[in-house]
Amino acid sequence: MAGEGKRVLVVEYSQTGQLSRVLDSVVAPLVAAGHQVERLTLHHTGEYPFPWPFWTFLDTFPETVARIPPALEPWSVEHEPDLIILGYPVWFLSPAPALTAFMQSAPGKALLRGKPVVTLTACRNMWTQAHLDVQDMLAEAGALHCDHIALVDPGPAMATFVTTPRWMLTGRKGAFWGFPRAGISDAQITAAARFGRALVAALTQPELLDGRPLLQGLQAVKADPGLAASEKIAKRSFRIWGRLVRLGGPRGAWTRRPILIIYLVFLLTLIVTVVPLSMLLRRLIGMVARQRVAQRAQELESPSGSATHRMEKFA
Repeated sequence: MAGEGKRVLVVEYSQTGQLSRVLDSVVAPLVAAGHQVERLTLHHTGEYPFPWPFWTFLDTFPETVARIPPALEPWSVEHEPDLIILGYPVWFLSPAPALTAFMQSAPGKALLRGKPVVTLTACRNMWTQAHLDVQDMLAEAGALHCDHIALVDPGPAMATFVTTPRWMLTGRKGAFWGFPRAGISDAQITAAARFGRALVAALTQPELLDGRPLLQGLQAVKADPGLAASEKIAKRSFRIWGRLVRLGGPRGAWTRRPILIIYLVFLLTLIVTVVPLSMLLRRLIGMVARQRVAQRAQELESPSGSATHRMEKFA
């Protein structure tokens, strides 16, 4: 019946704890409304360290972008869910390996099949390629992907090329030398409760749980077509170089190190040359082709969109 509490399953992996805080904010209204929220935190066999040792961090990208995840620790859920929320960070323009492992596993696919799914990421500012990967895997599992939420670092795009690696490699995320603080702001995390309130409203109308968007009008995502174009170039590079690195042996093998060093030089060159030029070119194109850019942004923001007309209702 419409008034009964629903079962919501949250599947999550958060290396730094940032994503877990966002999910805390989102699910709080659901719990307060009497819905049964079960949280499944995924763990690898052999957890990734945080902060990252530099070479361990770099050596992780080939398998991540190729969707070759490590094995997960055994997991189970108590109840068949009415709605699933998948929370994941973005690693190397890809979903974190734990979520890839979950979505590729037979039990994960069985759990997702036919269920409405809301995906949520909290990341630097490049999320579109990871979103496409997740959409592919959800489609393969037969899930009903109804919404996507992307909360991004509010710092300038070029500054985050410094602040995010510093956070990942040292654990320090505070402002320094004129650079802003890394990560999602506390205000963004608090404001994420609007998504939970909107889901509470949607869960009173179970006929809506058929795959149609539930979070439109809440600025769930805001795409930057210029950054998305740079992402596409970088993701292609990750895949090509990832294949080359994997030829050097399994993850952790010293024989991969020389290829990784060459790739690191290539990557730094890409960041300081191709990425800024690509962003500048896209902005120039945007000035003369506003309608085309707006259409591209709308495509990237599907299904939830960047509209704000329901923000006040669920603030």
